[in-house]
Amino acid sequence: MDIVFIRDLRIETVVGIYDWERRIRQLVSFDLDMGSDIRRAAKGDRIEDTIDYKAVAKRVSQYVGEQQFQLVETLAERVAALILEEFSVQWVKVTLHKPGAVSGSRSVGVIIERGRKAAHD
Repeated sequence: MDIVFIRDLRIETVVGIYDWERRIRQLVSFDLDMGSDIRRAAKGDRIEDTIDYKAVAKRVSQYVGEQQFQLVETLAERVAALILEEFSVQWVKVTLHKPGAVSGSRSVGVIIERGRKAAHD
């Protein structure tokens, strides 16, 4: 499996369980790893044959920015589902960072994998 990735996609959204968190927008950051076979794209040199990471980043940013979440787990799950449903992706790994959520740490968050991860022939 080949992986197309996006690192440190920063988006402001409402996420948290505390009252004060529900009243503000906080920065979250995503690392997205998306599995696909890119051999056809490499051979034909056409964006239509691969994962358009710009389109993925734009769609994820729009979705996350317009929604509100209580848990980072819910946010990660919804982003994974969106990518699997709307793009030609067989497998996705979503790493979600919530910087500053815990005093003394740079970031907290979750890592989830969804879909089917297959090897090349």
